[in-house]
Amino acid sequence: MNAFFLWCILFVLCWPVALLALLLYPALWLLLLPFRILGFAVHGVLAMVWAVIVLPFRLLGRPFRLV
Repeated sequence: MNAFFLWCILFVLCWPVALLALLLYPALWLLLLPFRILGFAVHGVLAMVWAVIVLPFRLLGRPFRLV
């Protein structure tokens, strides 16, 4: 909702830039989509590596307690 209001303000102040932004936003979103997917994948791999590294310490730190 905030983005819409900011776009409306931009439209009132400078309508050619607002229309250009409206037309270029989908292309920019498609261009940046692979980087978002790569970011999710890298985050998942790093979380898994961290879990594997921390697992022995979690098991030894709290004996007889289910996590």
